[in-house]
Amino acid sequence: MELSADEIAGVASMFGGLTREELAAALAELAYKRDGAHDPAEFEAAIDRAVESYHLVAADSGDGPAEPVFVPGPVAFPDPPTGAEDLPHILDVPERSVDRDVAARAAANRLLAEAATAVDNGDDSRVTELIDVSYELEAWGDVDVASARERLLAFEHRE
Repeated sequence: MELSADEIAGVASMFGGLTREELAAALAELAYKRDGAHDPAEFEAAIDRAVESYHLVAADSGDGPAEPVFVPGPVAFPDPPTGAEDLPHILDVPERSVDRDVAARAAANRLLAEAATAVDNGDDSRVTELIDVSYELEAWGDVDVASARERLLAFEHRE
């Protein structure tokens, strides 16, 4: 079962945030309902892609598990896939509330680190992606990532 990053973010948003294990289980349950492969491990790569693209952000929920939970990120337009409306009734996962400022700071810290890595590695395509993310992130959360964006833009416009 193929899901877009926005659909995966939509599943996470239904619960206010899900751990990696919970999110994989939710996606597997959805696949099962659609008569598809339903091993949670089958969804790890899709979750990783959603995280990499900033459709999902890992943040501390403050009221749940010790591990971070995934919430929709700055580029996401959360769109729960068809059939997902039953997931809260099927899964034994509490509804969570992740402070948007906490999630934004986590995303900003990650962006700062990834910007440095992308520039250091000379990764032109990732630099371009992160420039776009930096604008989305500042609009999404109360964070300032201008220093990272300036470094990315300087790299992009090098001669």
